[in-house]
Amino acid sequence: MKNIYLIGPRASGKTTVGKALAERLDRPFVDTDHLFVEKYGQQIADCVKKEGWDAFRRRESEILRSLSGKGGMVVGCGGGIVLRDANRQILSRGLTVYLAADPSVLAERLADDPLEAQRPSLTGRSIVDEVKDVLHMRDPMYRECAHMVLPQAEVGEMVRKIADSLGRLSEKS
Repeated sequence: MKNIYLIGPRASGKTTVGKALAERLDRPFVDTDHLFVEKYGQQIADCVKKEGWDAFRRRESEILRSLSGKGGMVVGCGGGIVLRDANRQILSRGLTVYLAADPSVLAERLADDPLEAQRPSLTGRSIVDEVKDVLHMRDPMYRECAHMVLPQAEVGEMVRKIADSLGRLSEKS
């Protein structure tokens, strides 16, 4: 059974939707950012501050690679996981769902619950400007490896749409 990967920008709902989807499908849920903290014993922001983004991205790739060797999980991926070609190739081999969201919604969520330790600033700019810039750059990468693009909706509706589409997605891949 293939993994289901949820991708998208920070605050797009990957963890929330992922947990609900995993429960509905009776699969384990794994969040790559949380696994990073468990495995390396440090927050993402601390890793980035001490060792730089490249070190974090390398470790993030190692986590994704290890998860890809296991099947049957729902995996909530860090927002920048698509930045590496090798990661996009791994994601395209699973059933990958892009949780697309309007930049204003993302900026509002980040302002309400910034989680700086898990979501360090990527550009040092305002939340609104950063979200727009990052989404503009990453959207093509998200779409490149996604089997399904799911616009924002109520969590239950998103879970239902993903679950209902699993058969069709499996046939295409």
